[in-house]
Amino acid sequence: MSAVANITPRQFLAHLGNNHMPIVKPCDVFINHRGVDTKKTVAALLYDRLVRMNLRPFLDYKNLKPGEKLFDEIHGAIRHCKVGVAVFSPRYCESYFCLHELAMIIESNKKLIPIFCDIKPSELRIEDDNDYEIDELRRFNWALQQAKQFECLKFNSFKETLPEVVTKISNVVIRNLAN
Repeated sequence: MSAVANITPRQFLAHLGNNHMPIVKPCDVFINHRGVDTKKTVAALLYDRLVRMNLRPFLDYKNLKPGEKLFDEIHGAIRHCKVGVAVFSPRYCESYFCLHELAMIIESNKKLIPIFCDIKPSELRIEDDNDYEIDELRRFNWALQQAKQFECLKFNSFKETLPEVVTKISNVVIRNLAN
């Protein structure tokens, strides 16, 4: 009897899970954002506008399907995107996932377009609540400092409308994709 015949269904499923290679869906723009702050505003409007412009943006809740592995899909999208858009908001740095994605974008040497929504770059900092390993904290702080070095767009919701800022952002994305 062959060795394959002796594998239980549980072992087979575990083997599939361990060797899962996500199908990489082409992506032009990865939109990094803190969901509770900007998912239904800047991030969603930008995603929709880029789709209407025949681009392929990645926004977690728009692209991920039930059953897909969250981290695999996000990591694949970052690795294969051409441009990253980081939508910084007042509580952005409270999210491990936001900081991890930002670090991946920076480490991958992707073009980055930082958008500061209702926060100044100087106000954006990670509070050390001993939630992170020291190496992680260094990595996240480094990525945040790198992001602050890029030419950015600033959005003040008291002075501009969302459509105005989304138009500006999409125009900058187009210019960055063209270069």
